Amino acid sequence: MVVNLNHVIDQVVKDKGVDRAVLVEALESAVLSAANKKYRNTRDLEAHYNNERGEVELFEFVTVVDEVQDSYKEIDLQEAREIDPEVQVGDSLGMKMEDSGNFSRIAAQTAKQVIIQKVREAEREGIFNEFKDRVGELVNGIVRRYERGDLIVDLGRAEALLPHREQVPRENYRQSDRVRAYIAEVRMSPKGPQIILSRTHPNLVIELFRTEVPEIAEGIVDIVSCSREPGSRAKIAVVSHDPDVDPVGACVGMRGARVQNVVSELRGEKIDIIPWTPDMARFACAALAPADVSRVYVDNENQAMEIIVPDDQLSLAIGKKGQNVRLAARLIGWKIDIKSESRAAEIEQEALRATEEEVDEVVSEDATAAETDSAPQDELAGPEDTEPHNA
Repeated sequence: MVVNLNHVIDQVVKDKGVDRAVLVEALESAVLSAANKKYRNTRDLEAHYNNERGEVELFEFVTVVDEVQDSYKEIDLQEAREIDPEVQVGDSLGMKMEDSGNFSRIAAQTAKQVIIQKVREAEREGIFNEFKDRVGELVNGIVRRYERGDLIVDLGRAEALLPHREQVPRENYRQSDRVRAYIAEVRMSPKGPQIILSRTHPNLVIELFRTEVPEIAEGIVDIVSCSREPGSRAKIAVVSHDPDVDPVGACVGMRGARVQNVVSELRGEKIDIIPWTPDMARFACAALAPADVSRVYVDNENQAMEIIVPDDQLSLAIGKKGQNVRLAARLIGWKIDIKSESRAAEIEQEALRATEEEVDEVVSEDATAAETDSAPQDELAGPEDTEPHNA
């Protein structure tokens, strides 16, 4: 009795969600492997799945010749024409083997490991194809365990990795805790697909605002840039495409509800929301908030600017350990050099004195050169040259 493999295939497809073609290929491979093992690879065999009968059929191919040299791979013309009257010398003749059903039963038993392997490969491929297009999305998962400082997160159908370098300092998780993270990378490794999560990526802040602020999700407000020092502070620059919508107010929300939800998700990380403008000087001044700015000198060629602030605003503009100016520079993408008004005045005075000294040196050198040029003429003039010459 031939085993109907359609039921087995349908059940595996239903339970594992694997492509039917993958399982059929695995069965054909298992039958062919069993047949080659039995005949010690002496015959030219092919295995094909018969979907109507639910079995793998085995075919032996031989070459039609006038005189048989290899009985396993050749057949004489007379015998071949009993099977196919139109066959000619040199043709390849395929014949179904009578014991195909036996090999189907063997396949149903011996192909278990092959099918399991194919199922795993198909599952891995399916997971990779599902998540490779989701890079840049937020996902929710459940913490399963720690492995050498890295966090293993269950996303439902797959497990993801939150590496130690992508974890925010002072954030601790326990087993079964829920975690929201940003999909930073999806790659295929020998062990299967690896989904790399991040809690430190600047885009995590952007995606959190996208979920909290409908205006951003609808495209009315855009987050132009974001700079962040995870666990401490972040700055985002926002712009509105609708003159009636305030981008900062939209992100803050009623009584600060929207921004507070993002801050809570980031475990208390402070967020500065800054209106974007194409004027880089104004943008830099806004990025340095809450510090006031006196003057800005812009170097467009080198994408750098020198910013002068009042003396009492210098520490505020620089921030703790330089954090404020560092985040502002990342936000605008330019180099920023901050000086206090007193220091700027000192530098201007030093430059003025240096210029005056250079001018004095040039004047002195010119005067010395003039004296040197006139001296030889006086020395060459003798008493006889002063007397008139008689004709």
